[in-house]
Amino acid sequence: MDPVAALNEIATLLERERASRYRSKAFRSAAEAAADLSDEILRDPTRLRRIAGIGDSSLAVIGQAMAGQVPDYLLELRSRYDVPTVGEVRAALKGDLHAHSDWSDGLASIDLMVQAARDLGHEYLALTDHSPRLRVANGLSPGRLREQLAVVAGMSDEGFTLLSGIEVDIFDDGALDQEPALLDELDIVVASAHSKLRMESPAMTRRLVAAASDPRVDVLGHVTGRLVEGARGTRPPSTFDARAVFEACAASGVAVEINSRPERQDPPDDLLALALEIGCLFSIDSDAHAPGQLSLLDYGAARAEAAGVPAERIVTTWPLARLREWTGRAR
Repeated sequence: MDPVAALNEIATLLERERASRYRSKAFRSAAEAAADLSDEILRDPTRLRRIAGIGDSSLAVIGQAMAGQVPDYLLELRSRYDVPTVGEVRAALKGDLHAHSDWSDGLASIDLMVQAARDLGHEYLALTDHSPRLRVANGLSPGRLREQLAVVAGMSDEGFTLLSGIEVDIFDDGALDQEPALLDELDIVVASAHSKLRMESPAMTRRLVAAASDPRVDVLGHVTGRLVEGARGTRPPSTFDARAVFEACAASGVAVEINSRPERQDPPDDLLALALEIGCLFSIDSDAHAPGQLSLLDYGAARAEAAGVPAERIVTTWPLARLREWTGRAR
């Protein structure tokens, strides 16, 4: 087995499991280090140990792969991988409007995220790194975002489009954490609340309604902010008048995000049903922070299908031309 392919597959499976970022990144680094090495070096453990980025675990993987075996650790991870049933909604998805790179708090470069999206058959992916206020996530200042736009502009071709975007933080009063003129330049704006999630219901309602009514917003991200499992523990959902928020989304043509991360499962089933009743659009997004997490769309699609959300109401099932018509709508 090709050792670089084995190392990258291990990293991808660890990312999908949302394992420690250090574990998955270590295998990505080892794959990068091994990519330019000759077979002679790859077969020599003594010389491999001196290569920066290759540790004991990756050394064992390389050794077994060069011996013609599927590495033991890869077999273990494959055995844990629960192959999802591909339903009608998942088969209809053409892209993803919420993903992060190492420009903010993601684990991988933009080009690795793009390659993973291509491998999944995406027609498009929106790069939505965080905005300035989220300093813990290395949020992008206006200057850094402009630099990123120049990079994004060179990442598309005939078969795939990398959309410019941002996950912009929603201030307490509903304003957005980025220069308005710069937001106007972006293809996709996902607006999410990341702080003061326990605000009193009337204040949180005003905050989310204001964001959903902003003409620059396309998607309202992980609307309740809840966490139901995972390494970060659990967190209750924010309280607000969901009908008022979803009516604002419907009036502005803003999509309610069905966040595919298993630790979020946001919005909850009852709110998903309410948004469907009110007539909202939806965006099934991975909220990926690593290449292997782009496939988390499987979970979001399964939730949408179970809730009876028609594919026609999910903007990420639309081809790029129609998606652009929607983002360019009069608001």
